Amino acid sequence: MERAVDAADASRDVCARIALNLVRYAYERNFEGADPYDALNSPYARAITLGTKTGRIILTQLLRRAPINLRPLLRVPPGANPKALGLFLESVVKLERARRDGKLTTDLELPTLARDLFARLMALRAPNCAGAAWGYNFPWQNRFQLLPAHTPTIVNTAFITHALLDYYELFPNAETLAIARSAADFMLNDLNRYEGDDDEFCFSYTPQDVNYVHNANLLGASALMRLANQYEYRELYDDALNAYRYTLRRQRDDGSWFYAERREQRWIDSFHTGFNLEAIRRALRLGALSEYREAYRAGVRFYANRFFQFDGRPNYYADREYLVDVHAPMEAIYFFASEPEYRELWRRVARWTNQNMLNRAQDGFYFRKTRFITIKTRYMRWSQAWAARAYAEATANANE
Repeated sequence: MERAVDAADASRDVCARIALNLVRYAYERNFEGADPYDALNSPYARAITLGTKTGRIILTQLLRRAPINLRPLLRVPPGANPKALGLFLESVVKLERARRDGKLTTDLELPTLARDLFARLMALRAPNCAGAAWGYNFPWQNRFQLLPAHTPTIVNTAFITHALLDYYELFPNAETLAIARSAADFMLNDLNRYEGDDDEFCFSYTPQDVNYVHNANLLGASALMRLANQYEYRELYDDALNAYRYTLRRQRDDGSWFYAERREQRWIDSFHTGFNLEAIRRALRLGALSEYREAYRAGVRFYANRFFQFDGRPNYYADREYLVDVHAPMEAIYFFASEPEYRELWRRVARWTNQNMLNRAQDGFYFRKTRFITIKTRYMRWSQAWAARAYAEATANANE
């Protein structure tokens, strides 16, 4: 068992202990748990919602926003979410790399965990796709349509592709690389596109919709760019660049992006801003997008200056203080940990988060904190997996 840590500390050792505690917690539960959006897995969902779109949205939001976990009452079973498995795979690989570098010690068999997570991801691939792709283990109703369980998304597939490539680098295997490469075939052949100018386009979120979201588009582009530039699949380069161009050309004057360009989706929030910048940074580090380096810097300045209070508390939105969603500090820790200029910022965020959102056992983070209440439900994907990823990144790559 990993030892307890001082929550007011944000050293590499503390980050390592928290990351290992999170992985151990998930492993002991077979990486299965609740999700903010899993309400429609209830056997009572159809009766409660009357089979209507409005009913499905209300039920999902009720379980997501409730201050206590109502899933046992509605018999929503814990599940293995492919995205959570991918984020844990990325985390375990980072921790194993840190262990090999002498940055942590643990009795967890990290290579065995990584192999097991890889195998489970292979078993959970979405069917009938042009290449490897992953969705969620529950049906979900958005404002446009009802999507069945395991409908593949570009976001899930991009994060898992990066995790597979990380895994491949530490445990080389031709099969792993081939599967990661096949994810590009899903993106290029199954997803819809919004065509902008001749040299730009935006990927859809799933094959079933025409919803064009900036962070989803950039995350997909980042996976294509990594395959093209790092692994010499050069046939993917132009498509990656064209997808990047779409979003980069829609950056606002202050360095920010709307979530999407539809009028009803024009909000600016913390962690999606981080996802955008994370995807752009990947390309820059691979020697691409040099003409957009200043745009990237403007985005980083906006991110650092608009979303964080002096004590490190992260805001969800750029224009208001509350609420705090666990995604916000975790993406901030992940992103800024390897940005030397922002060393103090990510440590302030980590200290605040450890003191305000980490449970007493130090093996889990709460979901949300409003001005008046804390929603303490621990979600395997939304809270635990993202936290493991953030603290593993700080362990492996933070500038001391």
